[in-house]
Amino acid sequence: MALDQSFVGRTYPPTAPYEVGREKIREFAEAVGETNPAYTDPEAAKAFGHPDVIAPPTFVFSITFRAAGQVVQDPQLGLDYSRVVHGDQKFAYTRPVRAGDRLTVTSTIEGIKSLAGNDILDIRGEVHDEAGEHVVTAWTKLVARAAEEA
Repeated sequence: MALDQSFVGRTYPPTAPYEVGREKIREFAEAVGETNPAYTDPEAAKAFGHPDVIAPPTFVFSITFRAAGQVVQDPQLGLDYSRVVHGDQKFAYTRPVRAGDRLTVTSTIEGIKSLAGNDILDIRGEVHDEAGEHVVTAWTKLVARAAEEA
């Protein structure tokens, strides 16, 4: 069943703040094979002009994807998450995410379309720090595969 087009433009409430920790950044950097010292060494980050260690660009996905859960779990939308695969991801940064940030995410459904029986859902996540300053915008594309015929 195709998703309801009237959900395009729907914005969900901001998430509770997520506090970015140095150890989380270090663990993520190691997990994805990033060796830039600005991700693990506070002094190196300061030498690059940052107040503390910064996160690799894809770190924010874990925060924005969790926020997109509000969309995915909206019973009115009717998305069958058991059929969902991650289609695409992109980011537009105002500044890097850094240790000590307290970030909130506001998710908006930007697009819904059907293609060959698959539902394609585009979600925009606006990430702000606790001062209300924009940090990054993340776009997530989810594809709900068509149900297999019996």
